[in-house]
Amino acid sequence: MQNKLILLACIEIVLSLTVSVLILFISFSVLQKLFFKKVTLKEHNMAFSIFVGGVIVSIGMLISEIIPSITAIIRLSMSGHQEITMGTVIQYSSLYLGIGFLFSILINGAVFVLFSMLTKGINEFKDIQNNNSATAIVVTAILIAITLITKDSISLLISALVPYPEVTNFL
Repeated sequence: MQNKLILLACIEIVLSLTVSVLILFISFSVLQKLFFKKVTLKEHNMAFSIFVGGVIVSIGMLISEIIPSITAIIRLSMSGHQEITMGTVIQYSSLYLGIGFLFSILINGAVFVLFSMLTKGINEFKDIQNNNSATAIVVTAILIAITLITKDSISLLISALVPYPEVTNFL
């Protein structure tokens, strides 16, 4: 039986659940406090629900690309080949999650700028607050499309920051 692999899998499951719940809760709270103070899910605002769902899917896609790099750091710390302490694991994990959160903000901002440029005279925030589902669907589709296009690049950036051991080139 692979005890280290089982332990790593359990750590990844707990880490994934904890990080995803925490980041999605923070994102939803920030989104509601900054942009939609008067709108809640209790009001049966379908446009707001569609938009929030799109934001959550977008953030989830980005976080799913970050978790393997955090697992790689944990795996390196457990291998014994490198001296990676728990403090170092926490630092790298925080860095990766910070980069992911920053890119989430940038992608969301880019979507609003792009939508505003494409549709002059439409205020998407007010449309969503006024339960305009058409606007919410278009904004959400653009958000998910941009996330799908950029998530692999973000994953590559983050995986490049993993401190893998140096190997020699024999060629």
